[in-house]
Amino acid sequence: MADGDGLGEAAIAAASPASAPGLSLSLGWRERLRAGLAGTGASLWFVAGLGLLYALRVPLRLCENLAAVTVFLNSLTPKFYVALTGTSSLISGLIFIFEWWYFHKHGTSFIEQVSVSHLRPLMGGTESSISEPGSPSNNRESETSRQNLSECKVWRNPLNLFRGAEYRRYTWVTGKEPLTYYDMNLSAQDHQTFFTCDTDFLRPSDTVMQKAWRERNPPARIKAAYQALELNNDCATAYVLLAEEEATTIVDAERLFKQALKAGETIYRRSQQCQHQSPQHEAQLRRDTNVLVYIKRRLAMCARKLGRIREAVKIMRDLMKEFPPLTMLNIHENLLESLLELQAYADVQAVLAKYDDISLPKSAAICYTAALLKTRTVSDKFSPETASRRGLSTAEINAVEAIHRAVEFNPHVPKYLLEMKSLILPPEHILKRGDSEAIAYAFFHLQHWKRIEGALHLLQCTWEGTFHHVSVYPKKEIPFFIHFTAGLCSSTAMIAFLTHQFPEIMGVFAKAEHYHHPGPC
Repeated sequence: MADGDGLGEAAIAAASPASAPGLSLSLGWRERLRAGLAGTGASLWFVAGLGLLYALRVPLRLCENLAAVTVFLNSLTPKFYVALTGTSSLISGLIFIFEWWYFHKHGTSFIEQVSVSHLRPLMGGTESSISEPGSPSNNRESETSRQNLSECKVWRNPLNLFRGAEYRRYTWVTGKEPLTYYDMNLSAQDHQTFFTCDTDFLRPSDTVMQKAWRERNPPARIKAAYQALELNNDCATAYVLLAEEEATTIVDAERLFKQALKAGETIYRRSQQCQHQSPQHEAQLRRDTNVLVYIKRRLAMCARKLGRIREAVKIMRDLMKEFPPLTMLNIHENLLESLLELQAYADVQAVLAKYDDISLPKSAAICYTAALLKTRTVSDKFSPETASRRGLSTAEINAVEAIHRAVEFNPHVPKYLLEMKSLILPPEHILKRGDSEAIAYAFFHLQHWKRIEGALHLLQCTWEGTFHHVSVYPKKEIPFFIHFTAGLCSSTAMIAFLTHQFPEIMGVFAKAEHYHHPGPC
């Protein structure tokens, strides 16, 4: 995925100002050399293999063996080719059916997923790591990450609900699943990125949790979390999993997150002391930082849901001050919603002034909250008839333009705010400018629009007169391996059919191919 919840690139150790240029040049030369070697490695191995084969052609009697193979192939009957191509077609057809089923159930290709997960590390591929907050030399990576963020479309929902205490309660009541497999698969990838690192094998409890985050069955994940706690009672990620998935109320989730916070702070302080000992320790610190930030954020959300809104605001503000490089986590959207609940509109405006910036990725929460604040100043006295007679005032023009800007960013939101479309539970991931983002925004912010008198009326009047093209949720592209297996199955089936119907012609064609390509002797 292109997840907007990514946390930046790996931080580089600080250097003195005098040595900084030389260090930059040295790293650039090494990176280019490593990239060049990685790109030519496969070609070198291929050339070396050909050279070795040529050198051993006499001891291995390659010419005689190739001649024997040619004689054997010439002696084959058309029935053999029918059986060969028919079997190939059957196997490729089974692979195609399995790939199609896996894609529709999980939203990705099984072959591609296995290749990326298992073969890429063996071939020297590396995944982007997560930045360490507070690093003095993190500016270059942060700038690159910020440029890439604007291109990201699928983001983790900043206000996503708790699986056990909220999503699963819906399942108990209705018997329906509120989340899609594709959404849960993206969350599983997020969890593996946030809560695991390369040194987990050194600690038995983290090894168990690494397997738990990859497990698809919720009871198996919960069971693994308890196993991790038996091995280490201070395993913070185990408490996180139990708080997210086993707790059936927000109170229970908060209790488990507080236990996770106690364990997470201890592990984080320990990692800070050892961070410069090796790259492995730096990776562990980044993981422990992610865990700590996640726990504090969820504790703030628990406080918000339990009515302790000022406490939630304080936790969020402290979190944003302590870890400023992690702004791409969109914690400010949690803060905006809590401040709106407090009706602290001046504080909301201050947050918008910082984050409603052209260089940062926009969101429905930012655009529509800015429109709400401008609407608030004129909505109580706004009347379409009066406005048509005397014209719009400056404040009304500003409000209308803000609504136009918000509708242009995401035209799906007004139908949910005006209750023209039914709301459902928001997903764990949203598509920017799409219907899923509109659902997530309206689910939490509809009450804030209703609280301001006339705000929804002004939104309706302005939205109905706004011309816009409604964006369509893009269809998932069919993976390459589905096309490949479908083509392979079709081509081999066609060859089998032609060989069965016209054995003489296909036999002559096969022999002609062998005569034209007898081998390098």
